[in-house]
Amino acid sequence: MGGEGLEGVRELARKLALQNAVKHGGRADARATLGRLLAERADLRPRAKELARIVEEVVREVNGMGIEEQRRELGSLGISAERGRREEPRALPPLPNADKYPKIVTRFSPNPDCVLHLGSVRAAVLSHEYARIYGGKFILRFEDTDPRLKRSSLEYYDAIRSDLRWLGCEWDEEYIQSERLGIYYELAEDLIERGGAYVCTCNREAFKSLALAGRPCPCRELGPGAHLERWGLMLSGGYGEGEAIVRVKTDLGHPNPAVRDWPALRIIDPERHPHPRVGSAYRVWPLYNFACGVDDHLMGITHIIRGKEHYTNMVRQKYMYAHFGWEYPEAIHYGRLKVAGAELSKSKILRAVEAGLVSGFSDPRLPTLMALRRRGILPEALRGLAIEVGPKPVDATISWENLYARNRKLVDPMANRYFFIPDPIPLEVRGMPGPMEARLPLHPEFPGRGHRAIRVEPEGGAARLLAPGSDLRRLGSGSIVRLMGLMNVRVLSVGGGGAEAEYLGESPEPARRAGIPIIQWLPGRGNLDVELIKEDAKAIVGPGEAGLSGEPVGAIIQLVRIGFGRIDEKAPGGVRIVFAHP
Repeated sequence: MGGEGLEGVRELARKLALQNAVKHGGRADARATLGRLLAERADLRPRAKELARIVEEVVREVNGMGIEEQRRELGSLGISAERGRREEPRALPPLPNADKYPKIVTRFSPNPDCVLHLGSVRAAVLSHEYARIYGGKFILRFEDTDPRLKRSSLEYYDAIRSDLRWLGCEWDEEYIQSERLGIYYELAEDLIERGGAYVCTCNREAFKSLALAGRPCPCRELGPGAHLERWGLMLSGGYGEGEAIVRVKTDLGHPNPAVRDWPALRIIDPERHPHPRVGSAYRVWPLYNFACGVDDHLMGITHIIRGKEHYTNMVRQKYMYAHFGWEYPEAIHYGRLKVAGAELSKSKILRAVEAGLVSGFSDPRLPTLMALRRRGILPEALRGLAIEVGPKPVDATISWENLYARNRKLVDPMANRYFFIPDPIPLEVRGMPGPMEARLPLHPEFPGRGHRAIRVEPEGGAARLLAPGSDLRRLGSGSIVRLMGLMNVRVLSVGGGGAEAEYLGESPEPARRAGIPIIQWLPGRGNLDVELIKEDAKAIVGPGEAGLSGEPVGAIIQLVRIGFGRIDEKAPGGVRIVFAHP
């Protein structure tokens, strides 16, 4: 490759690395960049090994830059750096009234009472994607103001941050609601003074009966002064848990009883239910609609993207906004999304983990991002799926096959190939003329990536190999088969203790012309012990190529005739792989 050609390739690699880095929070991936480079310049595929060195060097340079510097350089190349330029999304519908706002601001607001799962991806990706496309701001806000029923845990804050970074949803600002109690108290008092809220001490059932009838409770008729006194008692301990609650005044004739004078702040016994972050420092906690509504205004959220189950919450919050004289953000309510065969209930996932029914949040049976990451599902596959489904208001169901198809397209170019035999039986091949070596490409489409060399040494006139017992038993005695990349043999016998065969030649041409079966094989010794963890968490063990030991933990590989997986753990003489999909 001449100097001029090399410089052109380096420039293309740098552009692709910058795009990959900006898309994923400032960190480019060398394999993904190489895959895109070879897709754009198919003529260079025979030189993939040489290109890989160039790409790795370029990616190191790009990853040494800050994300703003990466965006600026992309902009100087005439490419949208996702910020600094308002352009409409390519695959997503335009945001409503986007031109009304000087800066688009979106947010993702998880409750840190569990790790993220497939059901979290849509809100996170859509909110992040829109913010980046419009050159806006993406906020991460932890909504952790229920230390009693939806109790957060310190481990989940960092777990969620890690999941979002892996997903490529890097945030610009972060807030934690349990650290904002003073703000909520100040605005609650302001709302009471305005006559937009009151402290209700009615029995819960009594209030419910009145609300269903569209009638005010006795507390509602009191003036702001009386309610401010009651508010002071709530804060000081004059009321116990369940004895007083702040309600936002709404239309008592609203057709939906759930909207009528909705609860905004309540007392939670701080000794019985301490908060994991602030302990027992507070006894009055805002409910979802108050804290969320307040923060959306104070943080300048322009577009709320969430499920349609929150539609009633929008109706409730608009009454509070009217009392304060605030303008409500644009609200996009998408339809419910189901994943066929996946349990997306956080409570059920937590119960399964706590009861020991699964090995943890990364158990391959779970739909958590931890589990998907461990299996080798790429974040780009999840992002692509979320964008394809988009913010449509209709309900949708997606299948695992849909996700696997997306992921397969992404991992296939990067996954090196290796033999693994889950049901091996000894195969003795007679008549070999001498030692032989199979040179098999690490990837059939990228010969420049290199080869695996597997050597066979006959002893006493025969070579002792391992082959899939299921294949040999199915083909039976007398069949002619090709040992992939090595030689053609005729099977002489297949029994419980193994199989015997005779050597017929090395050339693959007779096998191609005759269309004879091709099967995997391995040497009789020198292999790795492989444990393959399937999606049902069951382990399959067997020998695998020694070359697998050269793959780092986290690498995605393809086991020939079985499927893709991710290197999960390595030990001397062995490797654990978690299966992704066929």
